[in-house]
Amino acid sequence: MRAYVIGNVAVDETISVATMPEAGASILGREETRDLGGKGANQAVVMARTGLATTLVAAVGEDFRAQTIHNQLAPEPVEARLITLPGRSSDFSIIFTTPDGENAIVTTTDSAGALSPEDAVAALDTAAVGDLVVLQGNLSQATTLGLLREARRRGLVTAFNPSPLRPYFGDFWSLVDIAFLNRGEAQSLTGSSDTAATGKLLHAGVRHVVLTLGGDGAMLASQAAEIATIPAVAAAAIDTTGAGDTFMAVALASAALRGVELDARAVGHAAAAAALTVSRRGTRSAFPTVSELQTILAR
Repeated sequence: MRAYVIGNVAVDETISVATMPEAGASILGREETRDLGGKGANQAVVMARTGLATTLVAAVGEDFRAQTIHNQLAPEPVEARLITLPGRSSDFSIIFTTPDGENAIVTTTDSAGALSPEDAVAALDTAAVGDLVVLQGNLSQATTLGLLREARRRGLVTAFNPSPLRPYFGDFWSLVDIAFLNRGEAQSLTGSSDTAATGKLLHAGVRHVVLTLGGDGAMLASQAAEIATIPAVAAAAIDTTGAGDTFMAVALASAALRGVELDARAVGHAAAAAALTVSRRGTRSAFPTVSELQTILAR
């Protein structure tokens, strides 16, 4: 099996602040890290580190950040298909992080939003039945819908993380096999919380729903099984950036590498990997290493 992660890639600049800025305020901060980021790239890098064959498809501009992105991806075990868009700026994120590990992120999507349906769908020409297509919320409505429809036509498995939230996501659920979302996203998208939210998504056609609940762990709900609750793994949270991407990537990879449907063991592996990510600063530099992931996936 191969995973095709089609999404955004960015340069993350993390700034440490004492408290989150409020409207009209000027505060002092300290740059902590400059790292590879973007939800698409994050998920692809972590999936590739698990040993699952992974292709990242993302758009970049013609600027200095594009070269940084190429350089950061080069040592990773991921096949990177970066599409250069003339006249565009490569995407970047400004991440504010506080001493208690919480963060706020501002992300540009100039390149990701301009990735055309034609370029995105062309990446699936080599995909085989049963391969995995992983999407997030940074692409345009037309591109995301085009990918979901093409994946369904080809018999591919689709996994969708509706972040950042867009008003049209409700149109996608019948084409999504696996959904990963947090409590706030579930509330916004369904008007319900926790069990009721997962029930609505399953009713809309999603086969598996994973709802992350922070310190309360995660819930896995499936069309063919009862809801399973998986506890969180204790960790001293320093920086939560990328933790959700780590969680989704490891859960999908765990199931794929074992050749099974998404299960509670996969979600448990994801929780352990996310606990490592939140215990470190940065984005790519905070992700579990290849050896750490091998240890987790052997459990």
